[in-house]
Amino acid sequence: MSKRAKLPPSFAALVQAYFAEYLIQQRALSAQTIAAYRDGFVLFLAFAEARLGKSPATMALADITPDLIMAFLGHLEHQRHNCVRSRNARLAALRSFLKFAAHRDVASLQVIERALGVPVRRFERPLFSYLSREEMLAVIGIPDDSWLSQRDHVLFLLMYNTGARVSEIVGVKLGDVVLDDNAACVHLHGKGRKQRSVPLWRSTVKAVRAWLRLNPQFQPTAPLLPNRDGNVMTRSNVTKRLMLAARTAARQYPRLTKQHVSPHTIRHTTAMHLLQAGVDISVIALWLGHESPVTTHHYVEADLTMKERALAKLHEPDVTIQRYRAPDSLLDFLKTL
Repeated sequence: MSKRAKLPPSFAALVQAYFAEYLIQQRALSAQTIAAYRDGFVLFLAFAEARLGKSPATMALADITPDLIMAFLGHLEHQRHNCVRSRNARLAALRSFLKFAAHRDVASLQVIERALGVPVRRFERPLFSYLSREEMLAVIGIPDDSWLSQRDHVLFLLMYNTGARVSEIVGVKLGDVVLDDNAACVHLHGKGRKQRSVPLWRSTVKAVRAWLRLNPQFQPTAPLLPNRDGNVMTRSNVTKRLMLAARTAARQYPRLTKQHVSPHTIRHTTAMHLLQAGVDISVIALWLGHESPVTTHHYVEADLTMKERALAKLHEPDVTIQRYRAPDSLLDFLKTL
């Protein structure tokens, strides 16, 4: 009597195994990364249900066609107004799942290969914006006696000092800050569970000490910069407070009225000011927690001042360079391309 053929796993079982076994246990990804993949799947499954009329539990791998994926990506761009990067990130999550499913359901390899054929979209990397030192100091501002003003002053000063991501800065606990005069630093918990320590300026140490005197009840495990309820600040909370500070600073520096100042703008500002101060690019990469110095090289590309200084070191030639003129036949050929 022949053994009964083993049935392939269902789509629902594959999704559960992908998150519970592959992402969490095998790859041990951070909670933030898993949450980003989860959010992408929730969006995709909701879109597939509306388009196919099937609940997520009844879907099959065969339903994930290139047409469905392309329609979903179009929905992200046109209905949800996602940028190309966000669109590609959602596609990356789907591709990761499909590659995992290919090892668990060999019978569906043809379907999976077709779905994996959907390409990522190329895009031009825009030049990022950053603030001048004077603008940054105006955003940091001089705090008044209110609790919120004191907190925001320390928040923006710490962001500028460290160049931290907003998720890193709101995650700083009192126990992560070392205020010793000879070794003042803050321990940041970055992407992918990576940790790094960033030295603190004397002005930052002074501001943090004043903040802690104002809040003697803080425990080592408490957030250093909480919201009014004592809980961790949210990304949107930081963004709103920064917008208000930029609006106030714009009275002194009107250029800020035309510039979108986000938490990542402060990160770019820190990197650019370090670069302009002559700090080595590899040190800046460590400072910012970049996985590769290649990412940090974008700051070199964006710094027009450095390019102008480099150009000034070159002497302009005294002779006039004659432009090469191609024969008519060559020009005719090129015009037909």
